[in-house]
Amino acid sequence: MSYPIQLKIWQRVSIVTLLLLIPSAGITILRQSVMVAVPANQTASSSTPTTSILPNHPDYQALQALVQQYSCVVTVQNFGTLPVTRTEFAAVLNACLNRSNELIATDPKIVTQADMKTLQRLQSEFAPELATLRSPRDELETRSPITPTQTTRERTQAESTRKTQPLPTAPPLSIPSDSSVLPQVANRANIPELQAGSSIGRVAPEPQTGSRFNTENYDRIEDNPFHRVSNDPLSTFSIDVDTASYSNVRRFITQGELPPKDAVRIEELINYFTYSYPQPKGDRPFSVTTEVAAAPWNPEHKLVEVGLQGKRLESETLPPSNLVFLIDVSGSMDDPNKLPLVQQSLKLLVNKLRPEDRVSLVVYAGNAGLVLPATPGSQKSKILAAIDRLEAGGSTAGGQGIELAYKIAKQSFLKSGNNRVILATDGDFNVGVSSDADLTRLIEQKRDQGIFLTVLGFGTGNYKDGKMEQLADKGNGNYAYIDTLLEAKKVLVNDLRGTLFTIAKDVKIQVEFNPAKVQAYRLIGYENRLLQNQDFNDDKKDAGDIGAGHSVTALYEIIPIGTKSDVKLPEVDPLRYQRSGETAPDAASNELMQVKLRYKLPQDSTSQLITQTIQDDDLRADQIPSTNLRFAAAVATFGMVLRDSEYKGNANYDLVIKLATQGKGEDQEGYRGEFIRLVEQSRGLITKK
Repeated sequence: MSYPIQLKIWQRVSIVTLLLLIPSAGITILRQSVMVAVPANQTASSSTPTTSILPNHPDYQALQALVQQYSCVVTVQNFGTLPVTRTEFAAVLNACLNRSNELIATDPKIVTQADMKTLQRLQSEFAPELATLRSPRDELETRSPITPTQTTRERTQAESTRKTQPLPTAPPLSIPSDSSVLPQVANRANIPELQAGSSIGRVAPEPQTGSRFNTENYDRIEDNPFHRVSNDPLSTFSIDVDTASYSNVRRFITQGELPPKDAVRIEELINYFTYSYPQPKGDRPFSVTTEVAAAPWNPEHKLVEVGLQGKRLESETLPPSNLVFLIDVSGSMDDPNKLPLVQQSLKLLVNKLRPEDRVSLVVYAGNAGLVLPATPGSQKSKILAAIDRLEAGGSTAGGQGIELAYKIAKQSFLKSGNNRVILATDGDFNVGVSSDADLTRLIEQKRDQGIFLTVLGFGTGNYKDGKMEQLADKGNGNYAYIDTLLEAKKVLVNDLRGTLFTIAKDVKIQVEFNPAKVQAYRLIGYENRLLQNQDFNDDKKDAGDIGAGHSVTALYEIIPIGTKSDVKLPEVDPLRYQRSGETAPDAASNELMQVKLRYKLPQDSTSQLITQTIQDDDLRADQIPSTNLRFAAAVATFGMVLRDSEYKGNANYDLVIKLATQGKGEDQEGYRGEFIRLVEQSRGLITKK
């Protein structure tokens, strides 16, 4: 006997069967059945937690404005461009509540009344979602609006970047009854710190396919040529205290290969080492020392040394520091010699901080975010814990990170202190405002506002040396490459004062050669630091800076009058309307050259002038060059050999070792001894070939 099946029952059975046969379709239908569409001008109720809030929703736009205004940490990737769930929205709101509490604690008026009311309203509307953040077991909803046209790689990245971790809920934010905003942070312990394993600034790492390509980049360097004094008696350049090239060259050699010639900047090799120049006297920030000897690689020529020594400052006289660590946590930094070394290096610096110093920590990958607001140097455990929590992954929004770091530095600006952003990266900026021109304009603008930039380079394979050197030059800072923890100790501990504290800025050198004594000259190194002669007196023209205790060395190779040199000098036709090489009546004096220096004190906009002459002292047979000049000459010789310079004369590795051994001196830190071993290793690489 059969029984008729009602139509509705039959339809339900059919649907259930379909759902069982096609699970993915079933899940989609079930999800759609519980979703509630919410118009853009309405707020979803808390009873529908999976409802998306669209970017054009007033609440979304209000929160986005708060994120931008107060640099809130955004743990939800692509916030501002894609819809978010109410729980994700609450996570961003929670970060802004925390950030507001931090700012109010330092300045009660920094958060406006209007923004306080907006935060209070959103806190009330999203109270249920904020409450769920208190439990670490609650996980945020995952967005998955992936279109069929997306590739497998895009889908994988989209799914990964939309996963977030819960954050503790911020303490309630209240608005005082009077017109002023009072601090709302009664218990600082309630302010959340970044959770271990958090995905701050992270997106899915790019998949690796096969072996890694070497995309290291170096700007081309053409050796400075000889100039005839009769046609071009002035030489003008900016000083340079960067040391990155030496440690990068060392990295290549210790790995068993010679460096690319464009990675060798001879002035940075020379200035990696300290020299025993005398301390300045009086109010001058640096002393000037000169010396003349025979050029080792061409004895018919002379070698002139110009050495500057910055005044050493004691710790108690140093101004307080406002430091913003800007850390690249993109996928390219996920190597042992990159982010892990960055973390170890910065810890060395943190241990040297004083209570009056303060540190902030900004990270960038797909997005930029504030991990640690301005924290006193006395709270070292808090700063170190924030550094420990950093993880690498994703693309590199370097421009966005630099903008945020400068914004944070401005918020904690010390009028009479040292305000500096310390960028740690491999230089591989590939997302956002990343053109060299845009970044340098931003850095120049902030430099003029008293915020300087120090660049620390890390890693291999995709290292962008040229870009990082340019950023440091424009930011009134120095540029170092850190290949080992020992190098980090040198830069951030041993040379801490010179690395962080500028005593003279926009330092320029202009040398005028006496045509009665000098036939031709060549500046060794400083190829990308050359200036126009008129720039010397232009106080608006940027130049290099000297830090406390820094020594700077420049070398000129000159060809005396009457010397028949094997170097081919440039040929210039005689002038028709004026006499070329005409000398002053007293040019027969014993002066080889006049050295002029211009500099500004860190807070000044007007330069000061120092003038000094160099005499043509006859080189006696028994005259022995100083250890300073011999060692500087050894390093310059090494650089010319590595670059295979057309001006290297009879230079070779044996000559370098001889000069360096003679000029080694006391070598308390062991850096000069290491240099000799490095030269020997380089010679061995040539022998193997």
